[in-house]
Amino acid sequence: MNIKQQQFHNPEDLWSGLSTFNATDFDIHFIFADKLYFEDEKLNEKIQSLFKNSVIMGCSTSGEIHGSTFRENSFSLTSIKFENTKIRKSTFIIQDSNDSLKAGQSIASNLKEDNLKHVFILSEGINVNGSNLLQGVNSVLDRNVNVSGGLAGDNATFYKTYVADENNRFIPNCISAIGFYGDNFNSESSSYGGWDSFGIDRLVTKSIQNIVYEIDHKPALDLYKSYLGDKSKDLPGAAMYFPLEMRENEYTEPLVRTILGINEEDKSLTFAGNVPENSFVRLMKTNVNRVIEGANKSARLLTDNLNSVPEFAILVSCVGRKIVLNQLTQDEVEAVTENFDSTVAFSGFYSNGEISKMKFVDSCKLHNQTMTITLFSEKNS
Repeated sequence: MNIKQQQFHNPEDLWSGLSTFNATDFDIHFIFADKLYFEDEKLNEKIQSLFKNSVIMGCSTSGEIHGSTFRENSFSLTSIKFENTKIRKSTFIIQDSNDSLKAGQSIASNLKEDNLKHVFILSEGINVNGSNLLQGVNSVLDRNVNVSGGLAGDNATFYKTYVADENNRFIPNCISAIGFYGDNFNSESSSYGGWDSFGIDRLVTKSIQNIVYEIDHKPALDLYKSYLGDKSKDLPGAAMYFPLEMRENEYTEPLVRTILGINEEDKSLTFAGNVPENSFVRLMKTNVNRVIEGANKSARLLTDNLNSVPEFAILVSCVGRKIVLNQLTQDEVEAVTENFDSTVAFSGFYSNGEISKMKFVDSCKLHNQTMTITLFSEKNS
């Protein structure tokens, strides 16, 4: 596996830096960048032209991870040439969240093939129902196929995100996935939060997929505001500090659900993933030290049981963690990278949701408020 990494901090640097770059020398290019690079029509066209006849997996972010460094408003590029690994890309354009299940089934069906080892997914981060997307993926793929990825970000504005389509053009409402094939390819992934639940279990008494209307037979928004007290005036942004822990029943592993929006008219809460009726929820909180230790824990889940020597790692961390960490966001990145050898190349982004298989569970789930790590390696021929 031959890896080349470049980072640019403004459009002018991007053009001059890539003026002599030959994209076709590599099999795939991972691009994680601020949305400003894709909102400019001419800039977007130029990026598409530079990577013509290449494969791009990329999205807009709420912050970029490049090497062991956290940056904002940058353009992070990692280009990889494989020795023995085959790749294939599949995309789907959704009209609204109702297309999410179909999108997951479609991209998984297009990628399903003998010797498929890993599927990495980058999804638009506002209009998708992440739970339904992954339900579709899980319904098609064999259980031994690893799946990871994340939902695109937009600097926590929750307005519009961008993902590279089949023509390498960064557009809204796009879901993209790349399949990795071959016995020489290996991937491992982990996910960990660092948030603590508190208070009593509350019963979700009325919900439709990712929209919760009532908790304990009370308007969901009113109950949530009563928890937040004075901070409720800062909703929906304040919700990043207080996500919910959700368990579908007493036997299932808990998942974290972040609020993406509120509706003052019907008093509902809209989450990044489904919160089924009759599930149990609790409010959650954290602090800077717990978030950083959570990132370290995610890394240790991998390093304690490595099956191969990693060469490339993609870190997908939640934008809510960045909001909590603020000026200490760099410390979270270092808490991960310091666990690995200096030869490992790191890339990644801050997201609206993280995708990973859960410990002891062989299906892929949507996570919020986690640091998710995916390691890639390739055996030499």
